[in-house]
Amino acid sequence: MTNSQNIVTFANVDVSFGALKVFENLNLDVRKGEILTILGGSGCGKSVLLKLVIGLTPWQRGEIVVDGDTLDLSDDDLMLSVRRKVGMVFQWGALFDSLDVFENIAYPLRERGVRDIGVLSDRVKAVLDMVGLAGIEDKMPAELSGGMRKRVALARAVAEEPKVLLYDEPTTGLDPLNVRRISELIVSLSQRLGVTSIVVTHDLASAYMISSRIAMVESRKIIAVDTPNAMRRSSIPEVTKFLEAMPLSHPMEGL
Repeated sequence: MTNSQNIVTFANVDVSFGALKVFENLNLDVRKGEILTILGGSGCGKSVLLKLVIGLTPWQRGEIVVDGDTLDLSDDDLMLSVRRKVGMVFQWGALFDSLDVFENIAYPLRERGVRDIGVLSDRVKAVLDMVGLAGIEDKMPAELSGGMRKRVALARAVAEEPKVLLYDEPTTGLDPLNVRRISELIVSLSQRLGVTSIVVTHDLASAYMISSRIAMVESRKIIAVDTPNAMRRSSIPEVTKFLEAMPLSHPMEGL
């Protein structure tokens, strides 16, 4: 029975690509409204975990539940409904280079059938205001800095008012000032919109500052899930070794 306090649940999930086993018996609960950060070594499957939530990656065994819906890749209507509840911010933004900022943000709304230009304009303006980029609707992606592109991608992800936001390495390639800015946005949007956030990152400072809880992937499963303070004090050897090896760069006290 699914706990009503959880919005995403992985139960005994196995994922393989041919002979490569990515997850074996993956179990993880994501609580409504929390910011859960996923840590782990490169190639351990962190981004695969995000793609499982929206059915972009198949699994061979187990059950995945999103907002009460048990995922079934053979049910197109179900998967479309689930995907409309989930927004994703890709590692490099994944903006359409041929479209201006307005059309990039309006794209998912148009895909849902919104045609009224007034409704589109109001929504685009609202989400750009949320990410601190008011008035840049006419700019092309090539005119934006790396930090601005990430924030436009975030604006696009929240335009559909999702219940869950997935972030794949949201601070990669950014300077410390923009890392702080994106981290603050993740927290503020979580609080303002009541959205649940799942964040994959290599940035330990950001993870400590934004997370309600941190989950660590090791040996094809989740080996620990706890608050940032508890993770710092963990007695699990793999957790201790991993955290000690990660650089704690550009700390963001007071976030």
